[in-house]
Amino acid sequence: MQIPLAPYAVGETNSRGRQVCEAAPSARSEFQRDRDRIIHCSAFRRLEYKTQVFVNHEGDLFRTRLTHSIEVAQIGRSLARSLALNEDLVEAIALSHDLGHTPFGHAGQDALNDCMKPHGGFEHNLQSLRIVDQLEERYAEFDGLNLMYETREGILKHCSLPNAHKLGELGQRFIEKQQPSLEAQLCNLADSIAYNNHDVDDGLRAGLLTLEQLEHVEAFARHSAAVRARYPALAGRRLIHETVRRMINAQAVDLIEQTRANIDANGISTLDDVRSASALVAFSPAMGRELQQLQQFLRDNLYWHYQVLREMSKARRIIADLFELFMADTRLLPPQYQAMARDDKARSIADYIAGMTDRYAMKEHRRLFSLADGK
Repeated sequence: MQIPLAPYAVGETNSRGRQVCEAAPSARSEFQRDRDRIIHCSAFRRLEYKTQVFVNHEGDLFRTRLTHSIEVAQIGRSLARSLALNEDLVEAIALSHDLGHTPFGHAGQDALNDCMKPHGGFEHNLQSLRIVDQLEERYAEFDGLNLMYETREGILKHCSLPNAHKLGELGQRFIEKQQPSLEAQLCNLADSIAYNNHDVDDGLRAGLLTLEQLEHVEAFARHSAAVRARYPALAGRRLIHETVRRMINAQAVDLIEQTRANIDANGISTLDDVRSASALVAFSPAMGRELQQLQQFLRDNLYWHYQVLREMSKARRIIADLFELFMADTRLLPPQYQAMARDDKARSIADYIAGMTDRYAMKEHRRLFSLADGK
């Protein structure tokens, strides 16, 4: 059953539409068409082999960018339905928000940004937009996917001011310090809910975190205690899954309640009201403090764990080596990127490297730097 949208939600009547006009779809909404285009694009399929925290070859059960994007979409749709927002738009944003991520997660992004600093830098949100606006080649009448304005707006969560000035209407909100739609704001926090809680799960699975450590983290400890009180015999993976499930639910419920209160307190009745207000989708102050402690714990004990840092050090070296080699000789690039490099060498190399999966980047590095593997 379709729930009527709130008056401040994004719909087809208050949307700013597509860059290239197209006939309206006959059997789906405009935002469903966006979602379908994203799912069928090449960059989306590559997310299966791009890392979340653990490099892709380390195990089949760890999250990848693809499974993470699906989890964000699931959480986002549930939140959107409770708030009477546009579920299809939320799903489209969630499924596309990581399309521009490099191989090897944030380490790869940082390394590529270091390489690109003399050439305008590298921002993964901007790269996601570049993919859906330019790099995907699937349609006869336009480059990219020609997505709706509000989908593109949600993809571009962050943007530096120099880049915002180059983006026309889409960059204007960063210049004027306005907010995106509630759907875009919601996806940002659905992303946070997904990765915080699932990084706990993956960290425990990898043996880099322990239950004893997590008992000192309020966001985990209070739900773990409730689970143990109700199910005294529960242990192992079931205890972890039940605890993480409750963590996600508590954060989702808190976000819904706080966001409703913010909407009411600010007298929001239109999409224009949303854009001119301060951020409305939020956790309560108490939940915010709890999540800040969880994020600090994950940074200190998982993201900065020496085993993770060792793998990330290798990843940064792979990215830097590839970039330096291609800058020195673009003839080593595949033909498509050689042609692109005639117009903008550094950006074309960044496009090529950012589009690699973890496995492909490692294989390409071996091909180009190892005498033992010239395939």
